[in-house]
Amino acid sequence: MRIAYYRVRSDDPSIEAQRDAMGGDFDREYRDEGVSDGIVAARRPGFARLLDDVRNGDSVHVFAIDRLGRDTIDVRSTVRRLVMAGVTVEVHGIGPIAGATAAPVLGTLAQLAALEHRRIARRAAAAREAARTALTPAGASRKASLGRPMATDAATVLAWRSETGASIPETARHFGLKVTTVKRYGRLMADAVELAGLG
Repeated sequence: MRIAYYRVRSDDPSIEAQRDAMGGDFDREYRDEGVSDGIVAARRPGFARLLDDVRNGDSVHVFAIDRLGRDTIDVRSTVRRLVMAGVTVEVHGIGPIAGATAAPVLGTLAQLAALEHRRIARRAAAAREAARTALTPAGASRKASLGRPMATDAATVLAWRSETGASIPETARHFGLKVTTVKRYGRLMADAVELAGLG
């Protein structure tokens, strides 16, 4: 079965143009329109349905490889999952990824993913440090000590949310916090940054 997947942004060619470029005449089509680039492929509504429906021997066609994930790490994970399930991934301008051709592509994606992991780790560390610095001006630390105690370090929570692009509810679930707690951390950070700017 030939399956098309479209993730459409405002600056993308139309779905019709993408369909024509990929050969058209698909048995099934899935799409995600207006879905944030920060969401991993498996959690996008359209792509999640595709993953539920795709079977061994099918081919999944995309206009560009970045449609298969939010970053290199996610793209590699998605491609590997499909290939391991016996699915051929057809990327416009690249060709089929399956069987013997999958190994070098996955190897390259693995190298890029390792670079991405290191980049994310550096950015997360910098974000945590910036958050802690922003929380230290006179008044910010006193404000943080008022009211309910922090269940998890606010800087860590906010840095993770910034890095992953997660929503407030997703962040709350990840850390086992209440949504109101994550919102409180965000307000605290905003106040701390404002105080730092006035200092």
